[in-house]
Amino acid sequence: MNGNSDKFVEKALALRQRYDQAKVATPNARIRAIADALGVSEAELVAANCGNIQATALKAPPQDIFKELGSLGRVMALTRNNWCVHERHGRYEDIRAGKTMGLVLGPDIDLRVFFGPWQYSWAVNDGGRLSVQFFDKEGQAVHKVYITDESDVAAYHALVEKYTDPDPAWPAFESIPDPDIEKQGQATPALRTEWLAMTDTHEFFSLLQRHKLTRLAALGAVGADLAQQVSNDMAERVITDVAQRDIPFMCFVGNRGMVQIHSGPIKAYRRTGPWFNVLDPHFNLHLDTTAIASAWVVNKPTSDGWVTSLEVYSSTGQLIVQFFGARKPGVPELSSWRELLVSYCPVPLAA
Repeated sequence: MNGNSDKFVEKALALRQRYDQAKVATPNARIRAIADALGVSEAELVAANCGNIQATALKAPPQDIFKELGSLGRVMALTRNNWCVHERHGRYEDIRAGKTMGLVLGPDIDLRVFFGPWQYSWAVNDGGRLSVQFFDKEGQAVHKVYITDESDVAAYHALVEKYTDPDPAWPAFESIPDPDIEKQGQATPALRTEWLAMTDTHEFFSLLQRHKLTRLAALGAVGADLAQQVSNDMAERVITDVAQRDIPFMCFVGNRGMVQIHSGPIKAYRRTGPWFNVLDPHFNLHLDTTAIASAWVVNKPTSDGWVTSLEVYSSTGQLIVQFFGARKPGVPELSSWRELLVSYCPVPLAA
């Protein structure tokens, strides 16, 4: 064995022993929860082959692997943050992967990718369930791709063989700065003026950058006709309402490296403890409603008319999930969606 292998085996063995003890104490806990309890990252547990995991480290950069996900056929794409999990079945189509940004623009798998924090990739066999898993520089999961009964398993194994790292080192993690720490600007009347001048929802990010404001600071300062706080139970209510009224909507869930989008109608929903769930055949959402600290109806002007969303935030000010009416660029917002969100608002929205 070389030095890399010796250190890898030593660290992995020690971590597996700690994992096994934690699993005995909390047998139903998921890997992310055990990682938090042990004070390690999920990526370390994967690298160590904890539990039933057999992980194969894949060569960098992750963009090379990401570009070939279309070969796998229909899969299940999973993106999550600490409070919400978004699972979507489909094919990776129209994949674009540059140095820092990427897109997947298929009718089912719809992604906005920010490769800056991405660092590690593993092929994972977890008790027979196959996946490709991507992690950031802190060892947090960014995105996972699961093989299903509809996938091309031979293509999966060919991809793993092509990118297997023959001599993986134990992952070296580093902290990722929080970009909101530097956003300590004061809202001025120019915020509202520039908000009203937007012609595309994607201009919102640059608006925040110019004014050095967090999302919540901007929402709280721009005026109730453009952003107003509503009851924290509105996330559950909007899911219930669009299902019952058959309103196609868009659901965005992201972390610092990925945003995953569902577009279309939903039918099945159910509460399980703290989690409110969408349980459709090709789209699942799991939202921890106990983590919701605030919910906002947000109203933005575009060249296609007003675009209205429901945004949900954690106690740390991080965006948990966003909901929009289903739409494409160049197409006005659905009137049924607009009417629904207006009905939630105690103060009239700008129109």
